[in-house]
Amino acid sequence: MIDEDLVFKALADTSRRFLLDLLRERDGQTLGELEWELTMTRFGVMKHLKVLEEAGLVITRKEGREKLHFLNAVPIRQIHDRWIDKYKEHQVSALVDLKKSLESPRGGKAWNKAKKTA
Repeated sequence: MIDEDLVFKALADTSRRFLLDLLRERDGQTLGELEWELTMTRFGVMKHLKVLEEAGLVITRKEGREKLHFLNAVPIRQIHDRWIDKYKEHQVSALVDLKKSLESPRGGKAWNKAKKTA
């Protein structure tokens, strides 16, 4: 189970979202590689990565002396399913109802009549 507050906190910062974008483009980057892309100190990048790790958005793996960082999109998907998807359902069902109405013999005529008067 994810801690949604940690995920929302992690996603609230533009630098952290940028780090996630970098990892989405190329997974398995080192701290040095990620630091190269940002205009902040190594310590600043480390702090942001720590927040992302605590939220479960970044997973690390040691390879020799290097620590590789990988994107874990599962918490983002869980947030989507929990918060975004359920609010879109009403809009989607309204579009389906509209489609059915327009495709029905009576609805299509009403639509054509409305277009002619417009």
